[in-house]
Amino acid sequence: MAKELKDLTKSDDNYSRWYNELVVKAGLAETSAVRGCMVIKPYGYAIWEKMHDVLDKMFKETGHQNAYFPLFIPKSFFSKEAHHVEGFAKECAVVTHYRLKNDPHGNGIVVDPDAKLEEELIVRPTSETIIWNTYKNWIQSYRDLPILCNQWANVVRWEMRTRLFLRTAEFLWQEGHTAHATREEAIAEAEKMINVYRDFAENWMSLPVIVGHKSPNERFAGAEDTLTIEALMQDGKALQSGTSHFLGQNFAKAFDVQFVNKEGKRDYVWATSWGVSTRLMGALIMAHSDNNGLVLPPKLAPIQVVMVPIYKTEEQLKAIVERFEAIAAQLKAKGISVKIDDRDNVRPGFKFSEYELKGVPVRLAMGGRDMENNTVELVRRDTLEKETVSQEGLVELVEKLMTDIQQNIFKKAYDYRQSMITKVDTWEEFKRVLDEKGGFISAHWDGTVETEVAIKDATKATIRCIPFDVEEEEGKCIFTGKPSHRRVLFARSY
Repeated sequence: MAKELKDLTKSDDNYSRWYNELVVKAGLAETSAVRGCMVIKPYGYAIWEKMHDVLDKMFKETGHQNAYFPLFIPKSFFSKEAHHVEGFAKECAVVTHYRLKNDPHGNGIVVDPDAKLEEELIVRPTSETIIWNTYKNWIQSYRDLPILCNQWANVVRWEMRTRLFLRTAEFLWQEGHTAHATREEAIAEAEKMINVYRDFAENWMSLPVIVGHKSPNERFAGAEDTLTIEALMQDGKALQSGTSHFLGQNFAKAFDVQFVNKEGKRDYVWATSWGVSTRLMGALIMAHSDNNGLVLPPKLAPIQVVMVPIYKTEEQLKAIVERFEAIAAQLKAKGISVKIDDRDNVRPGFKFSEYELKGVPVRLAMGGRDMENNTVELVRRDTLEKETVSQEGLVELVEKLMTDIQQNIFKKAYDYRQSMITKVDTWEEFKRVLDEKGGFISAHWDGTVETEVAIKDATKATIRCIPFDVEEEEGKCIFTGKPSHRRVLFARSY
């Protein structure tokens, strides 16, 4: 492990390689035998489970219930919402047959041509169509509304260029799908859920985000408005970390989902959908980690404290482990997860490197002299600061450190993000800052899709969002020189 850690590419040398190596060497995930798909390993899945559990609780506290809908969607459903099918057509995996057979000509297992499906099935890239076809059977009156459902599931989007967690052909996510009696209720729901995501990102992931509206060209296919949280990674690229969509009545009209309102008139239902995925794992890694490995916020770390005994004899090991077990019991009583690593087949230095790589927030080491002096060596992962502290009051110190580390990680990411927001007023300045500095660029835009596409084609930068808190400001579009009433945020992104 120590040698592997030495071999970790420096992020300044090759950020992409650093990221890929870190995901694998920290035991988070690896590529699978299926092209474009990944295996999430136990340590990586433990982090995702923590994310899942926190978000699931937040959803239920806002009145949502979990449900499950089919993995397969009839092809005809996609044709009912033209913009939606257009947005996902290039990413869809399609099931055409339902049986294999032995080839009589000796070519092994082949698709049975007699087992062709009457209607082809899409492996879900997202579930709006199957869910709104279902909601049609659930909704007759305003008394049946709102419906507040969430689904934890996997989806398939046939990506050609993949990267672990950030973009894979299959990934895990949650997708909320809600139905409402009024436009106002649906808009309020979409805003509520994007703020739930902001709360989770900032207070659990220690990830500062900018909340805003997507531009028309960047909206979800089939949405009237898409709200987003945008984060900045340490290489100056943006990452869309969660979205919430106001779908209007588009899907209700496509699937004829009507209800009788309080005035006794028939109307179409108003809809939202919202989701985050295992892409959040990528955000967690890229926003905080360093050349020594992962840096995990304590709230999401599978192991918050690791204890490493340093010993010469079996008797000494036994005594140190007993002391650690007593401390561990007190920490666990405070809700802090602890691991005592008493493996005898690897040296302490190997363990130190391993837990640095895995991003464990606090490491405690105890040797024979520490036993005599009633002390312990403490190292915090975020700063790598090392100190010898008394075992008296250790539990309270560690408990405080959990909060301090969580806040320090957020502050570091926030200060970096703020330093990487640059206002520009000319096209030449825009291109220069984009190439030399990166980050978010605050600039005027004339509001047209044509200009947005032209800027993307010229620079690979997109409008990440129109921030909620943006102030009205008269100016000229950096690309066309046409009038603009506010700045938007551009960036290159993942």
